[in-house]
Amino acid sequence: MENKAQAYWKRNLTLLYVLLFFWFISSYIFGIVLVDQLNTIQMGGFKLGFWFAQQGSQYVFIVLIFIYVYKMNKLDKEFEFDEE
Repeated sequence: MENKAQAYWKRNLTLLYVLLFFWFISSYIFGIVLVDQLNTIQMGGFKLGFWFAQQGSQYVFIVLIFIYVYKMNKLDKEFEFDEE
């Protein structure tokens, strides 16, 4: 059981690190570092760099929450830790 729990925790942390990496890319890299390059692209009448800095990273974060829930439900079932 302990080996199973360790494998579960390792996969959970891997998923978490991957999702946090994508959040970092969308919020810091797109919203701050590459803002000037992205501002050459228009999205809905706004510059893309401005959009990422103001709203895009928040939308990405919300999508990542749903991805995390979906993937964790699958992981729970795979390791038989689900509540059903």
